[in-house]
Amino acid sequence: MRGVRVVGSGLIGTSIALALSAKGVPVEMIDSDNGRAALAQDLVGQIAVDRVDLVILALPTSQLSLVIKREYQLNPNAAFIDVGSVKTKPLREIQNISGLTHRFCGTHPMAGREIGGPEAARSDLFLGRPWIYTPTRDCAEDVIARVVELIEVLGATPIRMSPEEHDLAVALISHLPQISASLLAKQLRLGPEDWLALAGQGVKDTTRIAASDPGLWREIIGMNREQIRPFLIKMNEDLTHLISEFDDDAAIEQFIAEGRSGRSMIPGKHGGRPRDYTYLPIVIEDKPGQLAALFQECADVQVNIEDLSIEHSPGQFTGLITLALSRPDAEKLADHLANRGWNVHSPR
Repeated sequence: MRGVRVVGSGLIGTSIALALSAKGVPVEMIDSDNGRAALAQDLVGQIAVDRVDLVILALPTSQLSLVIKREYQLNPNAAFIDVGSVKTKPLREIQNISGLTHRFCGTHPMAGREIGGPEAARSDLFLGRPWIYTPTRDCAEDVIARVVELIEVLGATPIRMSPEEHDLAVALISHLPQISASLLAKQLRLGPEDWLALAGQGVKDTTRIAASDPGLWREIIGMNREQIRPFLIKMNEDLTHLISEFDDDAAIEQFIAEGRSGRSMIPGKHGGRPRDYTYLPIVIEDKPGQLAALFQECADVQVNIEDLSIEHSPGQFTGLITLALSRPDAEKLADHLANRGWNVHSPR
């Protein structure tokens, strides 16, 4: 890629630009808000773009028709992609512009944050994340190749889908969770504010995306409502059933078990099958270098840490590190650490 033009200086557009700029690709930032564009360009760097071979439309889908024709006239030989959350609707706009269907490929990076704007952008936003691309039969092969190149350069995993399958999939795994989180967060207003001081990580985790932009989600849900509606109806049926059986302890247990089963279907590390980890608790002293020393011990015995958590209270002279590993690695590391004098407890 010799030059990229990003139309839209929000979270996604600026994050793409930051990652490309770090790879030495010249990027030009465009936005209807001159202030946002200037901030994004300063973050990305002021490198002249002599030739544009990729135009990234990182703006709300409702705004696509306002800019796409002009951008195609400016750079008719470039590849064009969008990064919106719905893929079938933009195609209607594209098909109204002669020749553009050959140069356009819809995409959707499955990454984001609950806050937006160029100031929230991160160059590592897409690392290890799925990035869906939805070429039609009219899309030129060189455009598809450029799209895949972009996705891989940004550290994401390219996944090819049809526009119709994409819209149905994200209705379930993205749009329905947003509605659920917002619905749950709305209920928090039922109690006094001092109750919320008691809130633990469970409330924070399940309502995190409820902090999302209402205007953005009005558009996303509005454009994909027919795909979302059946899932909402099914969720409502399940909730109604739970309420009707709420005096039955077995029904409640079954409800929780089915939720746990659904949660277990989410792929694990690197998109692989979900795994049951073994957790190894280690108590360390609260002093510099302890965590680095522990990681070095892991490297010495060649065990792979899948995840970790750190618990430490203010004023406490010790901290609890819990490592998630495979069962063989946990047992191997536990023996090694015990022999080295670490305060390690039994794997669980």
